[in-house]
Amino acid sequence: MSRDKSPKAAPSTGESEDALKPLPNPSTGSANPSASLPALWGYLQPALDHIVRGPTNNPLKVPAIEVSYHMGVHTAVYNYFTSQVDILSAPPPKSVVDGPYREHKDVKPSGTDLYEQLDRYYADTAHEIFLGAPHDDGSLIYYLLPCFYRYSAGSQSVNRLLNYVNRHYVKRAVDEDKGWLRFADLLDAVVKSIKEDDTRDMIQRRLKERKINELKKWGYHDGAPPEVLAQAEACAEAASSLDRVVPLSSLALRRFRTEVIVPLLAISKDKKGGKKKKPPAAQGNKPALPKGRLARAVKELLETERHDPDERDKTAGELAVLLRTVGVHASHALRKKLDSQVSR
Repeated sequence: MSRDKSPKAAPSTGESEDALKPLPNPSTGSANPSASLPALWGYLQPALDHIVRGPTNNPLKVPAIEVSYHMGVHTAVYNYFTSQVDILSAPPPKSVVDGPYREHKDVKPSGTDLYEQLDRYYADTAHEIFLGAPHDDGSLIYYLLPCFYRYSAGSQSVNRLLNYVNRHYVKRAVDEDKGWLRFADLLDAVVKSIKEDDTRDMIQRRLKERKINELKKWGYHDGAPPEVLAQAEACAEAASSLDRVVPLSSLALRRFRTEVIVPLLAISKDKKGGKKKKPPAAQGNKPALPKGRLARAVKELLETERHDPDERDKTAGELAVLLRTVGVHASHALRKKLDSQVSR
């Protein structure tokens, strides 16, 4: 039975569309926003806050910024990266051999500091979403879905706005084997199957097959169109560990997983006392409730009579897509439960 998996809109906030005007380009005066990371971040953050956190009537519609601000961001980021490249590529002074030159060699690749700053920004934003979650398990999923749609739409817009970071920093890091799937990951899986007379092409083919097998865990299948492949790789990127360099859109999704989903899957804590709250014990023939808040919310959604069956299935399908998108593996018990409900 096919089900609509399209995101549902959050209730109107009561704000008129006229109130949601594009954010104007802030005046920097004579200051150069690309002079340093603090200066650049001070110029970027109002745009990020507006796009990712700003009020909107529709969680799928991202508040806009003025074209001049959009172009200013591109220029500032480009100039910042260029200035870092110039510093890194400049030879050390002839009179300096040891100390300063050694420090010069230890400087991180250009763009690393901005990438790490963006990672912290998404971590903080996602953590705020977690802290705002309602105490009532029955309301949790209906809070989580609109928040995720708003956060995801905003991060996709930022991904386009800061695409130079992807092209200059992320692509280079992936080329340097720092991405979500590294050569060592692939080699460990195929090294036992390599024979002494295998050609280089044969080994490369096995490595490629190994990567395809990883992507199949995230929805890819042989002969699938490019968009399915791209979606599967985005899920795999979101599922990667924090030390892996991934595109900015996947960086945001990964932080939603680590800062929102993982805590909700864990044993919940009392915000007042900081102690673990035990779920109600089993009574009679009733099974004990799951310990994790999200697991309890799913149980309440699927097993109580107060939900309309069509709405229940639709909500379960949306939550299943959310978990896959942020990198929760198909082997996870909650994903299995939701996927089973959706496939009925």
